[in-house]
Amino acid sequence: MNRATRIEDLVTPDKALSMSGLDYMRGILSGDLPGPPIGATLGYELHAVDAGRVVFRGTPTFDFCNPMGTVHGGWYGTLLDSCMACAVMTTVPQGSTYTTLEYKINIVRPIPLGTEIEAIGTTQHSGRSTGVANGEIRGVADGKLYATGSTTCIVMQIGSPRA
Repeated sequence: MNRATRIEDLVTPDKALSMSGLDYMRGILSGDLPGPPIGATLGYELHAVDAGRVVFRGTPTFDFCNPMGTVHGGWYGTLLDSCMACAVMTTVPQGSTYTTLEYKINIVRPIPLGTEIEAIGTTQHSGRSTGVANGEIRGVADGKLYATGSTTCIVMQIGSPRA
C-alpha cells in the first residue's frame, strides 16, 4: 500500500470529492491513492474493501502497550474507528464527505502481543446525513473475538468539486 508521509502526499479535497467513497477506498487498497498516515504509525493497513464493508489488518507490538504491558485500549479504539468509519465511507456518494460523530468499543479480551488481527467494519445504515456501522476485532489465525464497536458518522453533502 502506498502511504502518505507528508501532508502534500494526501489526496486534495477536490480530488476526494470527485470520487465516491467506495472508489476512494478501492484506490487506497490498490495503491493508486495514498493510505492514511495513522496506519503506518499504529501498524495496520487496509486489507479488503467492499460496499458497506472494510477490513484492516494489524499486529500489536510492545510500542502499543499501556504501563501494565497489555495492548492499550486506544489501539483497539483506533482500529475500530478506522474500519467502522471507512465502512460508512464506502456508501458515501461522489460530492460528499463524512466524519465520525461518536463511537463506542467493548474490549472482550486482551490481544496477545504479536497476534495478527482483523478489524472488520460493516455498515448497518447509510442515509443522506448519517451512517451507522458495527465493528469487530478478531484474530486472523484463531478467529477469536477481541473487541466490538459501534459508530455513528455524519455525512455531509459538499456538492461538485471545482473543475
